[in-house]
Amino acid sequence: MNYDHLITIEPGKRSGKPCIRGLRMTVTDVLEYLAGGMSIDEILADFPDLTEEDIRACLAFAADRERRLCVLPPA
Repeated sequence: MNYDHLITIEPGKRSGKPCIRGLRMTVTDVLEYLAGGMSIDEILADFPDLTEEDIRACLAFAADRERRLCVLPPA
């Protein structure tokens, strides 16, 4: 998924954390709601400015970040 137009990083907003479409909602916020057991429908009901595509973009962003982690074998 191409999330470049949905996930934004602005130094002066939320301490430069990745946010959704320039809103003050961070990717971390959404991931924590999902990890805490909220469904996508519950998140959308609580935050009407968000879309399902926004939530999927958060998941794609997190997956890409995880993929980039480099674990070096012990020396």
